[in-house]
Amino acid sequence: MIRHLAIDDEQLRKYIRQNRICLGGNRKLKIFGLLRCSSGKRMKKENRVFFQSMEEAIREGYRPCGHCMKMEYQKWKNGFIQ
Repeated sequence: MIRHLAIDDEQLRKYIRQNRICLGGNRKLKIFGLLRCSSGKRMKKENRVFFQSMEEAIREGYRPCGHCMKMEYQKWKNGFIQ
């Protein structure tokens, strides 16, 4: 997990190109989703964190976004993802 405040914009773009960052999350709400998600783009920079994989996000205690990851969210809601 990488906090947005810990890296600058140039480094962020580099990590995305290198696939070191694939998902974004909200640290306070414990929700993660796709980088292109409109909900994620509205969050405050100090609350934003980044993950390399869905497994990493779930291991950190985050749940899938109901907006951009509907199928994964339903699986989580029904107890198939823990």
